[in-house]
Parts: sequence; C-alpha cells; structure tokens
Amino acid sequence: MQKAIEKSIEVAAPLRAVYNQWTQFEEFPRFMEGVEEVRQLDDTHLHWRAKVAGKDLEWDAEIVEQVPDQGISWRSISGKGNAGRVRFDKIDEAHTRVLLAMEVEPETVVEKAGTFVGVPAHSVSGDLKRFKEFIESRGMETGAWRGEAHGGRVRQ
Repeated sequence: MQKAIEKSIEVAAPLRAVYNQWTQFEEFPRFMEGVEEVRQLDDTHLHWRAKVAGKDLEWDAEIVEQVPDQGISWRSISGKGNAGRVRFDKIDEAHTRVLLAMEVEPETVVEKAGTFVGVPAHSVSGDLKRFKEFIESRGMETGAWRGEAHGGRVRQ
C-alpha cells in the first residue's frame, strides 16, 4: 500500500536559484534526514543510500521528466519503492514555492506503523525546512543542471 505525501514551503530565493540547487542531487544529504549519499550516475539516474527506521537501504531512481524552473519527476527502478514530483512556482522575484509530492511504499511493520502516524510526512516537512535554510543561508545555489529530460531522453 503506497502512502501519498504532499508538502510545500516558501523559500526566500529566486526561482532559478531554487531550481538550480534542487538539481544538485549529491547535496541532498546536507538537508535530507536519513539520506547518507546520492550519486548521480548519469543525467537521469541516481543511486541513493539512506537509513530509514534504523535500516540501511539502497535504491536506484530514474528522472522521468525534468523541465528547468518548473519541475522534476522521478521513480525508483530498484530497491525502496518511491516516486514523486517536485514543482517550483515563482511567487515574486525573490520568493519561490516548492511543492513536493511523493508516494512511498512502506515495507516493514515499523515503516507501516510510522506511515500510519505520519512519520514520512513529518520527515518531508523537515527536509523542506532544511532545504529552505540551506539555500537561504548560502544566498546562492551550489551549482546547476539546466538540461531537460522527457521519458528518459535528455536535451541539453
């Protein structure tokens, strides 16, 4: 049984900078709870290592759609079942709304119990708050990838 989670946050940074920072997947362990490593294998494939409910997990994910300054969609292709989309909406020149929608598939009894009481949703909220603090405190993104991906095909 998959659990849908949807959270948003307003970030005091321009749309382009917020989007650019989100494309720096290898930086995710700096603000995502439990994420130990994200390796970008190519333009559309990532390998994740994380600790979830005290359990070491690894999985591969594929970016199925990526449009600069608009959004990124992904799905796992091995290991931990998950999928989602992050959307970026310009509020004004200095503020951006980040909307993260995910589907996670709890496997163990502990994960299912945690999902029942809202642990993944709480974790996503915390990750978004840490992302906000990360980019706002830096004042700029750590890098950018401005290519597009549609159905696994990439345009630079």
